[in-house]
Amino acid sequence: MQSISDNGTEARPLFGGALSAVVPHSASDISEVREIPDNQEVFVHKQTDQSIMVDLLEYQAHVQDIEAARYHFEDLAGSNEASSPGSSEVVHVEPLSKSQLSLQECSCAFLLTGTQRVSKFNEEAKNTVNIHLGLLRLPQFSTDILVTFNDPSSISPLSSSAAGDGVVIAAPWTVQDFLQLLQSLRLLDAGVFG
Repeated sequence: MQSISDNGTEARPLFGGALSAVVPHSASDISEVREIPDNQEVFVHKQTDQSIMVDLLEYQAHVQDIEAARYHFEDLAGSNEASSPGSSEVVHVEPLSKSQLSLQECSCAFLLTGTQRVSKFNEEAKNTVNIHLGLLRLPQFSTDILVTFNDPSSISPLSSSAAGDGVVIAAPWTVQDFLQLLQSLRLLDAGVFG
């Protein structure tokens, strides 16, 4: 079941239809190619190394709201093996007004911008990736929803990502595409939270 968002684009079902959001153009659903965890949706751009992930995570009650986005960014840096000094940096964190969001069930929301130097497929070469992270906190469901846009800004010539021919036919995603997904995210069935 797809619904039309306020700007006329189609919202796509996520997590078996429990949530929905407007997903950017040229998005491939990774679950059609490989198995991903049930608490995650992953979309990749068909021609760039960009990706967007939506994660349903355990609510981190021990972290104050204002610090929660940084907490999740640092957790992501650990997963990306980008936690050594100089490998990750938070550039900016700001609260998002609920009036900007379709997910009215969240108690608060934050937008974080940062960078991480990460390897692809455990390669030695590191790529610089701009990370745009949206955090929607739902304590009543013991859930933090994390929406992450990975936007490479510098690809190492030794990375497997540099092996392409460089021809991009479809336009890369923009921060606006990420914000549209984040702001259009809707809860349709709270049963997804268990």
